[in-house]
Amino acid sequence: MKILIVEDDHRIANPLAKDLSYQYHSVDLAKDGIEGWEYTQATQYDLILLDLMLPKLDGISLCKRLREVKYQALILMLTAKDATEDKVIGLDAGADDYLVKPFKLEELSARIRALYRRYSDIKTPILIHGNLHLDPNSQEVTYAGNYLTLTPKEYMILECFLRNPNQVLTRSAIIDKLWSFDDLSGEETVRTHITNLRKKLKMAGSPDTLIETVYGMGYRLMAINTTR
Repeated sequence: MKILIVEDDHRIANPLAKDLSYQYHSVDLAKDGIEGWEYTQATQYDLILLDLMLPKLDGISLCKRLREVKYQALILMLTAKDATEDKVIGLDAGADDYLVKPFKLEELSARIRALYRRYSDIKTPILIHGNLHLDPNSQEVTYAGNYLTLTPKEYMILECFLRNPNQVLTRSAIIDKLWSFDDLSGEETVRTHITNLRKKLKMAGSPDTLIETVYGMGYRLMAINTTR
């Protein structure tokens, strides 16, 4: 998932971003409501973790503004206020859920999974491309039954290919989809991740060209009928 954290307390925001990144999510951080609004106008997020008390533009106002323009991300409010009336105000503004501080990272992760399931209606199906299987629910990847141990970025790149099996993905498109705005990684970083991903796939038994290079354009998954 692509997640935006709008939180002015770096003691909360930084470890939260780090933990979510380890869970194979792409995370951006905004330190106030205006910056949060600007981030949402630049890209589409799957989930926004939104603090209630923010400088420049408070969380309730930002939430209302996002819903007024039909922004489709799930919104989970994070706040130290636990009065029922505060929860009602947040939900009425368009938030999908509400979590009171302080909270444990495990609880937040469970809330995120529950929200995702609720709005996906059913479990996310396993992504299959020939002998390559990726299960978004367990985050396990296998090739011909052999498990692959991937870094978070390698996993996200592979998932991106599997969700767009017939599409050529440029290096800049991969960066836009999977890297945060604050990450200055360039196209050479993408090449390195894909090289490492190819090595791990090959060790699991895949052909060398499972991820093809389309010269002058980018990368794509090899057509299934050529992998037999």
